Amino acid sequence: MRTRDEQKKDALFKATIKMVNEIGFAASSVSKIAKTAGVSPSTLYVFFQNKEDLLVCTYVEIKDRLFHSVMEEFNPDLPIRDVVKGVWFKTYDHIRTHADEFDYMEQFANSPFSALVDRQALEEKWRPIREVIQRGIEQKIIKNADMEILAAYLFYPVYRLANFRFCSGEMDDQSLELAFDMAWDAVRF
Repeated sequence: MRTRDEQKKDALFKATIKMVNEIGFAASSVSKIAKTAGVSPSTLYVFFQNKEDLLVCTYVEIKDRLFHSVMEEFNPDLPIRDVVKGVWFKTYDHIRTHADEFDYMEQFANSPFSALVDRQALEEKWRPIREVIQRGIEQKIIKNADMEILAAYLFYPVYRLANFRFCSGEMDDQSLELAFDMAWDAVRF
């Protein structure tokens, strides 16, 4: 069996993101992805079962990177608003600095491939944030609403504001503070 080279695996992730963002899922063949990654097509099968597995694993890797970035300095013992604000700003920063990954993530989430993802495993990682929000609901700081509704009002705005296709210029600190305050006002009790 071949030795798994993590640099090659990372190159395959980057190539997958690049190819899908440029030409879409259907046109991104194994051979095109491998060529872009600078590896032979057979190398892809050392790491992944097939193209679908590569696409799913790329999405999961992107979500993991986002999670680790957001969780830096995460402190659930801070006041709830401060915790949510920290997550909000970390999410904004991560998306702005990894726009290509975010574009892939958006395309994937709206594709038939998204049905292949173990949603429960992904959601489990985000439990610490959900627990803080739940604590906010119990303390009557956050409205008692379904987590999906709260996420829509809290975090979807940051996805849009951080996305270069919608907001081409960098937002200044004052605009970001205002945007967070508006999102927070939508969910606070």
